[in-house]
Amino acid sequence: MRKLVVTTFITLDGVMQAPGGAGEDPSGGFAYEGWLVPFFDDAVSAQMTEWFTGAEDFLLGRGTYEIFYASWPKMISDDPVSQGINFKTKHVASRSLDAVDWDTARLIEGDLADAVRALKTQDGGELQVHGSAGLIQTLLAEDLIDELRLIVFPVVLGHGKRLFGAGAVPRTWRLTAQKTSGTGALMLSYDRAGDVETGYVGPE
Repeated sequence: MRKLVVTTFITLDGVMQAPGGAGEDPSGGFAYEGWLVPFFDDAVSAQMTEWFTGAEDFLLGRGTYEIFYASWPKMISDDPVSQGINFKTKHVASRSLDAVDWDTARLIEGDLADAVRALKTQDGGELQVHGSAGLIQTLLAEDLIDELRLIVFPVVLGHGKRLFGAGAVPRTWRLTAQKTSGTGALMLSYDRAGDVETGYVGPE
């Protein structure tokens, strides 16, 4: 059994929509595409490189797959991120695509949750999810995520697609690593810890 790891950029209020630039995802009238760019520095880049190194393959939603396919084949280099995205297998979850053109991509057929469970039973390195806001909602609802890697940027947007939606299974998460970039971005890793426990804070 291998780990399914979600890596995403989020704001302080949990928005993950279109962090990288114009045209990425303006759906819903989102007006802040590229919101992470002023905070992206060498420390964030180094952390992403480290995280990408552990990927065996990727699980992507349709939107993120199309964004990656439109850009990364034009940026092939020795960089581990470029090598990973361009040459490792990408499993694409989509209700609208009949086929995928990238030669290292595979369209998931049948029930998504069952397909992901089957991928997790395989030997090898991490199955990584990047971006893919809609896909993440399904994975959270099916309780399939083993680790969250979040880079939290010091900005509040007020609206947009968020990491945690209404269908997330209640869970506790254990912080396993933390770093801070020079621009104030928090780089955090959480392992799934178990069920939610409650208590009481007040006078004895």
